[in-house]
Amino acid sequence: MTMETLVYRNPLASPDDVADWIGEGPVGASAADGALELASTGGTDDHFTFWCPEEFGDRIRVTWEFSPVSEPGLAMLFFGASAVTGGGIFDSGLSPRTGAYPQYHSGDIRTLHVSYFRRRWEDERAFHTCNLRKSPGFHLVAQGADPLPPVVDARGAFYRIEVVKDGADVSFRIDDLPLFSWSDDETTGPRATTGRIGFRQMAPLVARYRNLEVHELA
Repeated sequence: MTMETLVYRNPLASPDDVADWIGEGPVGASAADGALELASTGGTDDHFTFWCPEEFGDRIRVTWEFSPVSEPGLAMLFFGASAVTGGGIFDSGLSPRTGAYPQYHSGDIRTLHVSYFRRRWEDERAFHTCNLRKSPGFHLVAQGADPLPPVVDARGAFYRIEVVKDGADVSFRIDDLPLFSWSDDETTGPRATTGRIGFRQMAPLVARYRNLEVHELA
């Protein structure tokens, strides 16, 4: 039986809860009915990434609650993010990042990222999937169905999202529904290990988040 230890908890109830988070791109954060509402403060092509200030180990379970408010757009979680050279993603010498996606998928950071509520482009809205990609290199390594409804049907509901990174093994669930699992055999390069987590949104999505927890697996 896998043992777990809670190593990070954040209610994500107001901007005060993310005062020490690091934003890249035009992050707008506000309180909304006990949750944190995130939206781009720029135009429809101005996206952002919002990094948790903590670094985590190689074996973690990340959970949070998500509610879409306004679409189109896209939501994503980066995890296991570190510099390709082995240091942190905020080490000096790394290229600046401003929220533009290529800086994350083909730049100088190593990370995994799962995209869900993929409603930014017409083809994404026509066939809903959740995608797991590995960087650098923009490798699509796993894919599953996306069970999240459109905003009009979600009607303010929150959905519990879970990412488990147990060393080389990754799994993804929404409301306890298994959507995909994958094991990194490193054919696409060295695997992501320890590092940071961060939320990413593609404008003009407006979404709410609450009850972020990170458990360390043992």
